[in-house]
Amino acid sequence: MARIIFYEKPGCRGSVKQKTLLTAAGHQVVAYNLLTEPWTAERLRSFFGDRPVSEWFNRTAPRVQSGEVVPEKLDAESALLLMLKEPILIRRPLIEVGDRREVGFDVELLDAWIGLKPADESLQEMSETLMQQDLQNCAHGHSHGHGEHKHEHGSCKH
Repeated sequence: MARIIFYEKPGCRGSVKQKTLLTAAGHQVVAYNLLTEPWTAERLRSFFGDRPVSEWFNRTAPRVQSGEVVPEKLDAESALLLMLKEPILIRRPLIEVGDRREVGFDVELLDAWIGLKPADESLQEMSETLMQQDLQNCAHGHSHGHGEHKHEHGSCKH
């Protein structure tokens, strides 16, 4: 089983489900607060691989939802500078296992990479239920604006 470095927004229900699925598969999850991590542009960039810049962004971030930040109109350098200033803009989670880094929670990619099969038969039903849910987006829906709730950094309780 893998030791997974998992950068999240603490308190977000989506990340709780993601970590539960990883732990049920027998992985050790070491979680860090994505919002307070001392990022550098080079280190942050390493999680995005060759994905388009628009896929680097948290679509539920208030400035993205309001249209103030339009990921499709940004180049890599501008996007990284914005994310370093405002980590809430970073798509979550950021996942690191060994030398490999990924962004988002793509169940198929993760299953092929590290495996998501439950480590114990008693966890089978829970894992199957979680894998049928949308684990890529915020637990309360892609169109829901965090800005409407005036969340403090790290206080998403949905």
